Amino acid sequence: MMKLALFDLDHTLIPMDSDYEWGVFTTQLGWNDPVEFTRRNDEFYAQYKAGTMDIHAYIHFATAPLCRHGAIESEAAHARFMGAVVEKAMQAKALALVRQHQAAGDMLVIVTATNEFVTRPIAAAFGVAELIAVNLVRDPQSGWFTGAILGTPSFREGKVSRVQAWLAERQLNWTDLETTFYSDSINDLPLLEKVTHPVATNPDERLRAIAQARSWRILELF
Repeated sequence: MMKLALFDLDHTLIPMDSDYEWGVFTTQLGWNDPVEFTRRNDEFYAQYKAGTMDIHAYIHFATAPLCRHGAIESEAAHARFMGAVVEKAMQAKALALVRQHQAAGDMLVIVTATNEFVTRPIAAAFGVAELIAVNLVRDPQSGWFTGAILGTPSFREGKVSRVQAWLAERQLNWTDLETTFYSDSINDLPLLEKVTHPVATNPDERLRAIAQARSWRILELF
């Protein structure tokens, strides 16, 4: 049976929230009002951890700076963000886990609730070509992002829907595969319950309790 390894990103493969840190980074660049942006960023992050976040409201807020600054400036800033923040945070045990699945010949997909602009270069840094992230609407004239979500966001139950669509595009079904999903977050419970092998990875308190009660594997990478 073919094997599929699915990975959440933030706090699972990297010991931080990449979208939150991107907001901090762009604030340091002077793109945001430091007091108001930090207040709202912290507020949304608390909601995420609590499982109460409105993903559409958050994406509109989080992408506003890059929408304002355009493609050239935003992409240059993200390249600096990769070197200054992300690459320094990537850890050997997480890289080894990805390499282990690659060496076994498994299909690998990163499935994240963070938007595609922030996460695609991070997935590439891990050597994972397949990324399911929150897709963003592009303005038909400028070709740049508008701040709206395109299609189903890969968040909570949306991760199951997006993985299902990814499988269907490849003429595959859940029953064709032995699936593993690594995640830290209670928000990912729907996908953890769907796969063959759920792995609570650096789990938050609520997910850890569920994993212990259900005898799921618990993995500490950080």
